[in-house]
Amino acid sequence: MSAHCCEHDTPKAESLVNLPRYRKILWIALIVNAAMFLVEIGAGFQSGSLSLLADAVDFAGDALNYAVSFAVLASALAWRARAAMLKAVSMMGFGLYVLGAAVWSVWHGGVPQATTMGAVALLALVANVAVAWMLYAFREGDANMRSVWLCSRNDAIGNVAVFMAALGVFGTGSAWPDLLVASLMAALALHGGWTVLRQARGELGESKNEGGGHGHVH
Repeated sequence: MSAHCCEHDTPKAESLVNLPRYRKILWIALIVNAAMFLVEIGAGFQSGSLSLLADAVDFAGDALNYAVSFAVLASALAWRARAAMLKAVSMMGFGLYVLGAAVWSVWHGGVPQATTMGAVALLALVANVAVAWMLYAFREGDANMRSVWLCSRNDAIGNVAVFMAALGVFGTGSAWPDLLVASLMAALALHGGWTVLRQARGELGESKNEGGGHGHVH
């Protein structure tokens, strides 16, 4: 879940043909996304690129999505909603940080390192395609295939946007392409976080009305 408000719908455990394999793939997806979050955070600060920091929010959101999917395969809707609210607040907080840093950089920031931006953006694109391929391969009995591919498409767009920002920085010698892409991705994170927060609050209320129970992640 992510800068693009991407959700990974978890099918009910009893509907899965091979639950152990599904859990293994979720673990791999979680580790890949968490690792890329750390890579982009480190590279973002090292290179001075705000668009890399903004893209890191996307990987953090996806890692949280897979963690929630793994942990609540058979959990009540209320727990899913609480986890989603935590994710939403985190997304919005990081989005505000990136927007604030972008405004500050207009007057005080330097030009980021275009080569680092481009290399990490390409690595991120490979990571997203690899995760999407693993999840698509496990599609028997899985009702979330469309969600996974929409999520992967949005993630790839973010990666390509950072790469284009790197080209813009390299070609112009200016930080403006990085700042523009970072601001756009931060705005998406804020919008996505707010959407998830509203939905989670609604689901939490629904679970209380029903006295708790099993639900479906949207």
